[in-house]
Amino acid sequence: MKTLLIENAHIISFGDNAFLKENQSVYIENGIIKDVFDFKSKNYPADEVIDANGKYLMPGFVNAHTHAYSALVRGFGKAAEALDFQQQLENLWWKLDKSLSLDDCYYSTMVLALDSIKHGTTTVIDHHASPFAVIGSLDRVADAFNQTGLRSCLCYELSDRDGQLISDEGIRENIYMLNHCQNNPSPMLKAMFGLHASFTVEDKTFEKVMSELGDTKPGFHIHTAEAQSDQLTTWKMSRKRVVKRLYDLGILGEHSIAAHCVHIDEDEISLLKETNTMVVHNPQSNLNNAVGIADVVKLMNHKILTGLGTDAMTTNMLEEARVALFAQHLKQNHPTCAFMEIVNLLFVNNYKIAERIFGIQSGKIEAGTVADIILYDYLPPTPLDNTTIWGHLLYGFSQTPVDTTIVNGKVLMKNKILTLDLDEKEVLAKSREFAQKMWNRFK
Repeated sequence: MKTLLIENAHIISFGDNAFLKENQSVYIENGIIKDVFDFKSKNYPADEVIDANGKYLMPGFVNAHTHAYSALVRGFGKAAEALDFQQQLENLWWKLDKSLSLDDCYYSTMVLALDSIKHGTTTVIDHHASPFAVIGSLDRVADAFNQTGLRSCLCYELSDRDGQLISDEGIRENIYMLNHCQNNPSPMLKAMFGLHASFTVEDKTFEKVMSELGDTKPGFHIHTAEAQSDQLTTWKMSRKRVVKRLYDLGILGEHSIAAHCVHIDEDEISLLKETNTMVVHNPQSNLNNAVGIADVVKLMNHKILTGLGTDAMTTNMLEEARVALFAQHLKQNHPTCAFMEIVNLLFVNNYKIAERIFGIQSGKIEAGTVADIILYDYLPPTPLDNTTIWGHLLYGFSQTPVDTTIVNGKVLMKNKILTLDLDEKEVLAKSREFAQKMWNRFK
């Protein structure tokens, strides 16, 4: 039984009943918080003791939609200019994913995982694609997340854009990982069935997926109306709008993620609500691709569980939340709107999404929740109390490096230094080597 005691911390607990409580200690057994108590009021023997010395302790962040495979594109400049989203896909992302090898899948995930640890992101819901290296790719991604100690949910991004053979491999890879997670249950690794987007998956492929799954009904993870082009192409394919098509095909549901949802109408919102489907907002990506800004205020007013992802633009969830807030100001033409909606995306709803997928209690610092914890060495320049928590998180903690990252009770970084059993410099040297080879293959 592995035990950890964190002493003398100022606790910030998230969730619907968030609070700040000073001078607290947290006792952890086997990855679960067992007790939270006033500093020095109890004496627990522990395998490891961390003196927080007044640092702020809070739940680690959840990234509800990202693509680890894109990590090796940093600094890349060979893609042709794109004038719209479709060209952005064709000129960059679809050429990039075709260039990936299984080793690239591993090292790109290692890069994203190490960055996540440094930014306090402890759970990653990933959406993978490597069409010329499909079979075995999710094992390599899982290996990297396991080595770095992060909690992860994986899927393969099934698409018909590269032909029947690769499409069939995508089905096999998804089912393989679903079966693996079912046969080897773990709170650290889960699987969904991945789909690229409505406009790149034919009806016959959806039918094949459902036939292969049989009575099994996993959660699906799919880009949904990210750009208007998804709606236009889907209409030509099916005479249906995107969400209606997914509804009719049985893709929506309480364990499914519809990422983006930038271009959806009232009827589609009603279908998402009816099926209790999760939506994940990715503002930096949407702005970068010039596809628009999802109406988060409307989604949340309809009581749709809406969370926050990065779509691989960053691993820093506080940075993403800040952009989400500013984007809603622009979307709503209202410079003081949506503050609590954005707070709820990251500090409440992302943990509800994680609970649905992983079957864990998270996002709070209390007995019974998973010990996914981060510490900040933050000195507030203005009063920090229960009424000012969110402002300090978005405008203060977001500008402060994470000091310590703990996942499932295991210390992954302490005093800003990784404590993993690996050589970070060696990993990054290998990632540069494989990135260069992949860049050379890009055409």
